[in-house]
Amino acid sequence: QKSAFSFIAKGKRVQSPWSPPERTDVPKLYLYNSLTRTKEEFIPQDGRKVKWYCCGPTVYDASHMGHARSYISFDILRRILMNYFKYDVLYCMNITDIDDKIIKRARQNYLLEQYKEKKPAPSKILQDVLTARKPFLIKLADTTDPDKKQMLERLDAAVSAALGPLQGAVQSGAEDSVLQLLLEESRDLLSDWLDSQFGSDVSENCIFSILPKFWEEEYHKDMEALNVLPPDVLTRVSEYVPEIVDFVRKIVENGYGYVSNGSVYFDVAKFDTSSKHSYAKLVPEAVGDQKALQEGEGDLSISADRLSEKRSQIDFALWKASKPGEPSWDSPWGKGRPGWHIECSAMAGSILGESMDIHGGGFDLRFPHHDNELAQSEAYFENDHWVRYFLHTGHLTIAGCKMSKSLKNFITIKDALANHTARQLRLAFLMHSWKDTLDYSENTMESAIQYEKFMNEFFLNVKDILRAPTDLTGQFEKWEVAEIELNQSFYERKAKVHEALCDNIDTRTTLEEMRALVNQSNTYMANRKNAKLVPNRSLLQSIALYLTDLLQTFGAIEGTETVGFPVGGSAGVDVSLESTVMPYLKVLSDFREGVRKIARERKVTEVLALCDAVRDETLPELGVRLEDHEGTGPIINHQLNNPHWLPPPPAQDEEKKRKKEEAALKKQQQENAKLAKMKIPPSELFRLETDKYSAFDETGFPTHDAEGNEISKGQSKKLRKLYEAQEKLHKEYLEMGHNGS
Repeated sequence: QKSAFSFIAKGKRVQSPWSPPERTDVPKLYLYNSLTRTKEEFIPQDGRKVKWYCCGPTVYDASHMGHARSYISFDILRRILMNYFKYDVLYCMNITDIDDKIIKRARQNYLLEQYKEKKPAPSKILQDVLTARKPFLIKLADTTDPDKKQMLERLDAAVSAALGPLQGAVQSGAEDSVLQLLLEESRDLLSDWLDSQFGSDVSENCIFSILPKFWEEEYHKDMEALNVLPPDVLTRVSEYVPEIVDFVRKIVENGYGYVSNGSVYFDVAKFDTSSKHSYAKLVPEAVGDQKALQEGEGDLSISADRLSEKRSQIDFALWKASKPGEPSWDSPWGKGRPGWHIECSAMAGSILGESMDIHGGGFDLRFPHHDNELAQSEAYFENDHWVRYFLHTGHLTIAGCKMSKSLKNFITIKDALANHTARQLRLAFLMHSWKDTLDYSENTMESAIQYEKFMNEFFLNVKDILRAPTDLTGQFEKWEVAEIELNQSFYERKAKVHEALCDNIDTRTTLEEMRALVNQSNTYMANRKNAKLVPNRSLLQSIALYLTDLLQTFGAIEGTETVGFPVGGSAGVDVSLESTVMPYLKVLSDFREGVRKIARERKVTEVLALCDAVRDETLPELGVRLEDHEGTGPIINHQLNNPHWLPPPPAQDEEKKRKKEEAALKKQQQENAKLAKMKIPPSELFRLETDKYSAFDETGFPTHDAEGNEISKGQSKKLRKLYEAQEKLHKEYLEMGHNGS
């Protein structure tokens, strides 16, 4: 008989065959590429390295929310590529500090300051403003664009309003305040007039560098305030003039540029007819759009003589011969300055080489700026792939209206930050697609604020659970059905977040998936509290850490906060208000809980009332909410930075709530009854009881009962005490200021 442990010999035993699990599709990153107008799989040219160039600001005025639209959006995309998808990104951005707008504004500022320093008489100022207004009114009459016309009309109305007081005061000597108002309101038209008269006399290059230097510094301050990462490489046009000259020379040598009257132009027809090249890859339908082309050339470069220098109206300037009143640099073609488009090509080429992975900019830069960049760069490098992926951020509107600096319809970044935090602005951008139009309005910002409050409340609840004392082994609790279901949902939400980020970095869907995960976690915590059970610490911590990491990745959380938004701590100081205050709140909470326990045991209701007052009145004013939970101990919640954000306390137990309401009602009824009794004069007290008494003396004191019998001495003595007590009550009532009615 064989042993239970015996087996049939099979020869030499070998490992059984193994088969791998079936491969599942893993989402790949797709980006919307303006070159194809569709989502394309993102494939860097060199492994994990990503070369990225972004068009920076033209620094001649304050940065506004239109700038923020591009730079916050690209900051979000850049952070996600680096920190979520783990690409090695080299981010290069330019500063345009040589440009027609800058030249004109710098010249005008200089001439206006010179004008003010001469301290002209009021009559002189009045005459000059009236003279300057004549060409302005002609310009206003000739303007057909409705938005621009409306802007000019507003300006003229302001000047007219300022002219009135001055005209009336010239005879008697105008006050300084009247002069200053006129100079301020007529600044634009007076500057234009001065520029037309004396602009050609301004020639020193240093005059044209003061303005961009000032506004560049302001731009960097704004970006820092918005928590936008600085570029890895920053290039300024003024520092790259020699490289730009070399770049233009090479384009001419390659046969795609020509010299005309000291300027150099790009030969669009020559380039477009080449078998190796194609012009206007981004917006081919815009070729020939004279308005767009002239805006691309600049206000100082569209005079009749300049336009006649070109072989074709669609050709554009690579190098502009400097006219009187413009800065200039040496070149093989004479004194001149760079064209607008060439700067990006030369600077990006110097840093990133003949081909980059990503080029970014605002939607309105597609034509002619980016199309011209592409053409001249591919003419220089003799290739057809200077940019692999072109990313363009959507427009920004203000309450549904077009925003434009030239139309003076814009909100500066500083103004926006005076009303909302950098995090709230970033959340507003995250809640919309980076490539679509974003409307900056009260509704948009309110949605962002509510989302911030919603997430913050969750983080605070989780942190309170994590603060509850426990030993090391107590941190690992048994998973029941509720934990398994929440964890399964956690993994499903993470997968959906990954899919959304792979789908053109869809942060809008991502934030909604995060919201759904928080809602499920809140339901789980509420169910555990109702059952007087402690929620699973490790699971909630994992969820909170994941959400915190995402918000840090998006730039919505600064620093290295473990869970949730940082609380307090000034810039440059690594101190958290929360970490400083929470130990004291914990001591107060524990002390209060001990006092409440003793007060309940000894039935000292006055002490319990004081404990409730601390919880319900004192602490909420400081931004702290204390929740008493039988069995699990108190929960500390807070909004130390924003006490008004503190949500109302959770609904009390229904039975407890009902008893409290009944006690309050009973107390009110007793007070009402006492007040009603106090109103009765003692002379009327017994007269109302006709069922007991039938005759009274002159003071209203009863002498006979209802049957006509005389009141006995003993009964009279008792009634006298009641009468005297009512006299006292009624006297108190009268002293309260009532009239007894």
